[in-house]
Amino acid sequence: MKASNPLVSFVIPCFNDFQYVEQSVNSALHQTYRNIEVIVVDDGSNAKTKAVLKTIEPKITRLITQENKGQSTARNVGIENAKGDYIIVLDSDDYFEPTFCKKAIEIIINNTEVKLVTCFAKIFVNGKVREVYKPKGGYVKDFLITNSALGCAMFRKEDWLSCGGYDESMRRGFEDWEFNINLLKKGGFAKVIDEALFFYRKRENTTTERANKVKYKLLKYIYSKHNDVLKNYTGLVINGLILKISIEEESKIKQQKKIEFRIGKTILKPFRFFKSFFN
Repeated sequence: MKASNPLVSFVIPCFNDFQYVEQSVNSALHQTYRNIEVIVVDDGSNAKTKAVLKTIEPKITRLITQENKGQSTARNVGIENAKGDYIIVLDSDDYFEPTFCKKAIEIIINNTEVKLVTCFAKIFVNGKVREVYKPKGGYVKDFLITNSALGCAMFRKEDWLSCGGYDESMRRGFEDWEFNINLLKKGGFAKVIDEALFFYRKRENTTTERANKVKYKLLKYIYSKHNDVLKNYTGLVINGLILKISIEEESKIKQQKKIEFRIGKTILKPFRFFKSFFN
């Protein structure tokens, strides 16, 4: 019988996020669900970040320092050292609302079919919320076209162990997407709390941004690795990818038209100026 108040381990990999990591750590420490531990993995950060982590260390459960090995390895190392049966991975430049852990643990301990708990996310730039992202969650088939959950989420440590953890060879991104497929391929589903309980900081040159530049190579790797799942949903994947490509093409065409309109307007402006003298 599972405990009604189980220990939850927050695992926070950190690489050179000296400006943001304390806010991330505080969001874990200030959860309304109190039976938690907080593990930070310093993945070969610079001196500025190490100095900040040194000031944070007294108030967290454990600080693990390693050479830079990538986010997947940092997450795996943190989870290996976690004592909780339930894990929440949290990136060091993002943060949760105080109620996320309480709401997530109530869902996962009461339904063995739930393998992952996530939520809506407020995407913000320079402190201003630009949009709310609403992942749909679902079963493994729902993750074959797009990652239908946030990378920062709750899952059971035993499920992480049984699926082999995060793929440490995936250092260019999409490792959380691949992990979610791996987590769900044996059954169960990802549950989305329909509240924006997560803040995602959008900035330049992030892992996600770099991953999108090589997304088709990464997608090819994921599909090759999980061909056993893919072959069961070939038609669904083909239709989904065609739809996704068509949407991307429409977006590019609209953007191109905007650029052409701006160029045309700029070129015509002096002619309109002179024409005004003769009207």
